[in-house]
Amino acid sequence: MKNNVPKRARDLFDSELYCAESVLLAISEAKEIESEFIPKIATGFCSGMARTSGLCGAVSGGMMGLNLAIGRSNSDVPVDDNYAVIQNFLTAFEEKFGSTNCMELVECDLATEEGQLAFVENNRKAQCLDYVEEATRIAMGLMEK
Repeated sequence: MKNNVPKRARDLFDSELYCAESVLLAISEAKEIESEFIPKIATGFCSGMARTSGLCGAVSGGMMGLNLAIGRSNSDVPVDDNYAVIQNFLTAFEEKFGSTNCMELVECDLATEEGQLAFVENNRKAQCLDYVEEATRIAMGLMEK
């Protein structure tokens, strides 16, 4: 595995891209996939699915990154292998952090001003840096198998 890819994702997140954008962009760069749609296709997946307390953006970015490498191009290709890899990715992330849900991971509701303030005051970004890095590491590891 290219060990610098998880660090690249972390650096992208630390430089003000958001979680899903950072993971997807780092993986796409590692896979030498360029598109005007990356990272912008991931924006709405950030902050727990656009601050709806949903799936962690780092996880969403990892899933999109995995699908760049192993997603199907047409309906003739079965989804079973892809789904198995995605399930392994989700399981590995949840085993490491206890959840794949943004609100549970950051322990605040990003849909509210109070939650956004708590995110900043409690330095939840530090946690998210770890989520971004680990989601990238897990995804890259699964691509190598």
